[in-house]
Amino acid sequence: MSDWDYLAEDISDWILKYAEQNNISTLVVGVSGGIDSAVTSTLCAKTGMKTIVINMPINQDVSQYDLSNQHIEWLTSRWSNVEGHIIDLTETYEIFRSKLTDYNVSELSMANTRARIRMSTLYALAGSNNGIVVGTGNKVEDFGIGFYTKYGDGGVDISPIADLYKSEVYSLAKSLEIIQSIQDASPTDGLWNDGRTDEEQIGATYEELEWAMKEIENPSPASKLSDRQIEVMEIYLKFNRINSHKMNPIPIYMLNR
Repeated sequence: MSDWDYLAEDISDWILKYAEQNNISTLVVGVSGGIDSAVTSTLCAKTGMKTIVINMPINQDVSQYDLSNQHIEWLTSRWSNVEGHIIDLTETYEIFRSKLTDYNVSELSMANTRARIRMSTLYALAGSNNGIVVGTGNKVEDFGIGFYTKYGDGGVDISPIADLYKSEVYSLAKSLEIIQSIQDASPTDGLWNDGRTDEEQIGATYEELEWAMKEIENPSPASKLSDRQIEVMEIYLKFNRINSHKMNPIPIYMLNR
């Protein structure tokens, strides 16, 4: 076994132990067609526990929808403890959107609403199956630039891959033999009708952001940074600053007792 095989086993064991310690019988995962949710759902399947994986399209790009379904079919063909479902939330979203037409709600807010509707769906299923919602965020997203929706895909019970850099998620995906088309797909949050990628939204690749995150921990002399590296660092720090409210504990007013 490779080191990545051992890591997969270790994370799956960690998930199982947490569930057993908390009397949980079901794992619920939203599957987007991306690498993070594919790896997370596979790690859940390997626990042997009942694992519910859900494709939740909302005006979804066809390629994302298809990749999600392909992954669900791959999972259910390999693990009998996995059940997969498609819950089309497009109508729910459009009805919700129609109620806000008079309130000048921004497109970004509506994009985040998609993630929050999905979160509510996952919790409805988890709550009905003595389950927990398993998060799919990686280290760069969850603790670097805060590239997730607060109380959307950030609303989870456990986060099995949140200490893994994106490159490590890809290595784990290769070890787990995740469908190659998912490994090759451009990362996207799936919240926009035009199918825009994460790189297009952020302005940097995950490889570059991972470099910036590590660079902050062990800085190089400024004179050795290229113009692009300086630009990437500025992008990273900007996202880290504006999204700090997601990554930090909720502020609480404390009485002076």
